[in-house]
This record gives sequence, C-alpha cells and structure tokens, in this order.
Amino acid sequence: MEKNNLLKHIAETGYNVGYSAKLHFASFEMIEKLPGLISFLSTAFGIYALAFSELSTKFMSCTLLVLGLIGLYITMKNGEKANYEEKGKLLTDLFNELKHLLAEAEQTSSDANDIKRKLQDIESRYNKSCASHHVMFASWFAHYKFFWEQQTEWIEKQRPFGFFRDKVPLTLWFSLIVLVLLIAFNCSSLLDAFCHHLNDNGGS
Repeated sequence: MEKNNLLKHIAETGYNVGYSAKLHFASFEMIEKLPGLISFLSTAFGIYALAFSELSTKFMSCTLLVLGLIGLYITMKNGEKANYEEKGKLLTDLFNELKHLLAEAEQTSSDANDIKRKLQDIESRYNKSCASHHVMFASWFAHYKFFWEQQTEWIEKQRPFGFFRDKVPLTLWFSLIVLVLLIAFNCSSLLDAFCHHLNDNGGS
C-alpha cells in the first residue's frame, strides 16, 4: 500500500510539474507570436475594408481596437519572455526526472526511502522554479499543450485524467456557458422582433 501511495504521489507531482512547464511555454509563445499575429490580422482587415465598405462597421472597429489592446498588454510582458522560456526548460527537465523516478519506483522492491528523498529534492526545485504570474489565458493554451502534445501515459497509469474535470479549463467552461446564454438571449430577442414584425404586417 505504501508503494502504491508513493507511485501515485510521483505521478501527481509529474502532472503538476509537466503542466507548469507547459504553462511557462504557453506564456512564452503567446508573447513571442501573438503581437505579430494581431498586427497581421489588423493590416489584412484594413486592406479588405478598403475594397469592401461593409467591413467598415462599428463592431469591427471595436474588435480591432480590443485586439490592439490585447497586443499592447502582451507586449508589456515582453521583458519576462526569456524568464518564461528558461523556467519552462528547467521544469521540463524535472518532468523527465520524475518519469524516470516513477519507472525506478515501479521496478524496485527494496526500501523506498531513497526514492522519497529524490522526490522531495525534485519538489523543492520545482517550488523554486515557477513564475508567480503568467499571461492572461495562458492556462487554456497550457491545457492544450499538456494534454494533446505531451506524452502523459506514464502519469495516467497512476493518476487517470477526466475530460471534463482535467482536460478542459474550468474558466473555459464558464466562458462557454456565458457565451451560450448570450447567444440564447440574443436569439430570443431577434425572434421576438421577428414575431412583432409579422404581427404588424398581418394587422396592416
């Protein structure tokens, strides 16, 4: 039983460390790529707006303004880009150490004190290697990078992942619920307006 608990502890630490590594890389990639992408999209839209006047609406103008603010926010984080990359690499090394440690723990039948000491050392280094702040929405990107790009089978043997509980961020669920409610409200308003229009035409 003690060995099973130790294996589960290593797997849970592997999950925490691996996700943290992807979170740092997510922040790094967003700072690295998003400003250029936003600039490209804004320029491309401006070119198309010259040819199609229908694109020159208040909604699209506000959308571009919001994208510009997002780009400005991300650019302000540019000074932390190298730090995110460095910490991401350190955490990836710890993640790989935990993978080997779990394999060692599964194969050994002797005293587990040496495994526990190694685990404590990795956890200590992990706690010193994490940035305290990340780019907004980096956690969504990190979920994708960890669960869909990372090899996590060795963790799942000891710590199974659920799709709704683990693989989709809680904040994304809230955002989707709010979006669905907004769409439903707007559809209801449009339907009421359409019915009033039909009634008015029928009465005339």
